[in-house]
Amino acid sequence: MSGKASSSQLSVSSSGSGGLSHVYIQHPPLRCNVPRSRGLFYDDGNKLLCSPTSDQVFSWKTAPFDPLVAPTSDLISEGPILSIRYSLDAKIIAIQRTSQEIQFFHRETGQNFCHKCNPESESILGFFWTDCPLCHFVLVKNSGLDLLACDAESKSLQLVKTRKLNVSWYLYTHESRMVLLASGMQCNTFSGFQFSSAGIVCLPKFEMIMAKSEANSKPVLAAEDVYIATIYGRIYCLQIDRVAMLLHSYRFYQDAVVQQGSLPIYSSQIAVSVVDNVLLIHQVDAKVVILYDIFANSLAPISAPLPLLLRGLPRSNSFTSRSTAKDSESPEANISDSESKIYGDDWTFMIPDLACDVSNKLLWKINLDLEAISACSSEVPSVLEFLQHRKLEASKAKQLCLAITHNLILERRPVLMVAKAVEVLMVSYSQSLKTGSYLKGIKDTEVNAQFKSLKTNPKVNKEKLSGGAERSSTEVHISSSQSQQLGPANSPLNASVSERQESQLTSPAISPDEMYSFVFAPVEEEMVGDSSYLVAIILEFLRSASSVKKKVKPNINVLAIQLLARNERYAELSLFIINKVLEPSKKVAMQLLESGGQNSQVRKLGLDMLRQLSFHHDYVLQLVQDGYYLEALRYARKHKVVTVRPSLFLEAALASNDSQLLAAVLRFFSDFTPGFKTTSDCHTYNRILYEMNSAVAV
Repeated sequence: MSGKASSSQLSVSSSGSGGLSHVYIQHPPLRCNVPRSRGLFYDDGNKLLCSPTSDQVFSWKTAPFDPLVAPTSDLISEGPILSIRYSLDAKIIAIQRTSQEIQFFHRETGQNFCHKCNPESESILGFFWTDCPLCHFVLVKNSGLDLLACDAESKSLQLVKTRKLNVSWYLYTHESRMVLLASGMQCNTFSGFQFSSAGIVCLPKFEMIMAKSEANSKPVLAAEDVYIATIYGRIYCLQIDRVAMLLHSYRFYQDAVVQQGSLPIYSSQIAVSVVDNVLLIHQVDAKVVILYDIFANSLAPISAPLPLLLRGLPRSNSFTSRSTAKDSESPEANISDSESKIYGDDWTFMIPDLACDVSNKLLWKINLDLEAISACSSEVPSVLEFLQHRKLEASKAKQLCLAITHNLILERRPVLMVAKAVEVLMVSYSQSLKTGSYLKGIKDTEVNAQFKSLKTNPKVNKEKLSGGAERSSTEVHISSSQSQQLGPANSPLNASVSERQESQLTSPAISPDEMYSFVFAPVEEEMVGDSSYLVAIILEFLRSASSVKKKVKPNINVLAIQLLARNERYAELSLFIINKVLEPSKKVAMQLLESGGQNSQVRKLGLDMLRQLSFHHDYVLQLVQDGYYLEALRYARKHKVVTVRPSLFLEAALASNDSQLLAAVLRFFSDFTPGFKTTSDCHTYNRILYEMNSAVAV
């Protein structure tokens, strides 16, 4: 799909900070200028940008995007070129020569053969390769579809099936595997087919809405006004209604096509991109981009319209030095000037995220600036929800979420706001575990370093917006929830799993352990004053984790105990332990014992927790430490605790300077510990006991 654009110039500095923007393209572009080129063709099935000459085809791989990638070349014969597509196994090149003929070139052998329309009254509108098991090649004609199997050895195409339909024009994207065939006087009646690896899905016919400018007028829908877009794995059709100034969206199901809503447009020239599942509507005349997250309930944009920004242009090519460059009349100056244009006359936007400057043979990749987006709204939970859905820059999204949550608590924002923010993160983490998308792709040290750099980066903490107003980095306008689903009979059509595999390799989800390491622990060190606020936040975090049935490590509970004990809130601490708001664990029990130095009730809770969790060895040691030697011995005998050394009890009894206690301990080990009587400890302490008794007698 494509959209035309008008010419404009944008001045930027070498750092690319020429203005505030949420969407940008990065200099340098992919340069596709070859001598005697006969145009540019995009093969979305193989992610190739092709530039044919009279006897060769040069092709550049566009995914992953690398502006310095070298082209490959293939020899072809001379002739007109209307379209080029490589087979999905990259062995065959198909070139549409005329409206009646397609020529095929085998790349390895150099052999070629032709396929022609029959009868001549039919004309070829286009073609595409498919991974459908029923056919390899689909020919789109004004009379319908020909499903063909390609046999390179016999140099022919075998007709598998024909679909007879009147076709005015068509759209196809390999990402969706879907073809839409327009028909009718207004070209607004559509038949759809999805050619997936599972087979062919035939959609019911549907009509698109078109407003009338006059009572008797019948506007005709053009191909450039319709887009097929895959967003969050779901297939949508987007239709520009230039009379109503609306962008209508339709979602495809196996047995229905359902209109999802309409978005306003503000320009007569519109182009559409999809970057990381965010819908970008380029208002070309106005030279701004509006962002929408269709996963959200609201049809409101994510942020205010802002220009598309060009980043990384060398300083010598900025606006201040452009006149000097023009005066020099050098080829380098001319190239740099053409590369500094935004929305040029011959710009073509290709779904999902590419823009091609056809006249200058340049290809740009469109990117989101997550930092700028997250800095533009005060709706923090919505910002976090938006960031948690981002996959292309999962690491950056994760860092931003950590920094935003950290700053939110440090700034002592309302507890309810922080609770909602934390709940968003916990729900996202739970869902990522269910889908298997959560991977520990970044080492803790790396995350920590990146997180610290974000905390100290003024762009994250405070962003100076146009007009002089300052807004916190934790501000954004998004609300996210599940989009409306039809009943079981209306199964949604989704994009191929292979197309979405790359986006599932990483996830911005944040685990409870990461919340402690990169949010709560640093905040506890930095926060001054009463810790009651942080305790309230920790309790909300524990509630959120519990609501999604995720256990937290003891560290966060230990921190809560430390904060409560620091403020001498022992009664509340006791209630949290008794009601198991703070989950029992060995670390929690040991912290209770440590914090209970000033409160016997808290220390008793720690002892009871050790006993209830069957940490017998530690329980016995604590009893000995508290001077309950005989009780510790009875407990050790009852629970068969053989890991405690007899010398520990003997040393403690000796330190008490009580000969009767020392005698009782010796008698206990002599009676119940096999072999004790032959140990050096037995002889040593019996001698000491004898000396103590002798001293008393004297």
